[in-house]
Parts: sequence; structure tokens; C-alpha cells
Amino acid sequence: MKELWETKDRLAREAGYDPQRFLEILRQWEAEHPHPGPVARGPEALRQLVAAEENERAASSAWMLRDAPVDEE
Repeated sequence: MKELWETKDRLAREAGYDPQRFLEILRQWEAEHPHPGPVARGPEALRQLVAAEENERAASSAWMLRDAPVDEE
């Protein structure tokens, strides 16, 4: 928790304790560092995203289990 509060204080200080300036800095950072993957905008969307990833992983694992063994010579 201490690290979280220190980070919050540092970010607030960098923005001059101005919420509007903080949001400007955040938007600039987001533009410079785009998120490469899907974004869940709420708990239901997160559940669906996790379920889809689990289904994909299970299908991939099942495919590998059905694969025939390699003949050794």
C-alpha cells in the first residue's frame, strides 16, 4: 500500500495537483503507449474475454493431445 500511495503522490505532484492536467498527461501517455490487446470495459466483458481465452487454450491443448506421435528411427 505504501508504494501505491507514493506513486499516487508522485503522479499528483507531476500534474501540479491539477486533475485536468493529470488527465492530459494520462491521455498523452496512452497515445504514446497503445494497448496491444483487447480491453474489457466492465466485469461482464472481462468474464467473456477470460472464457474465450480459456476455450481457445483448451482447444489448442486438445489438438495437441490428438496429434499422432512422431516415428523414431
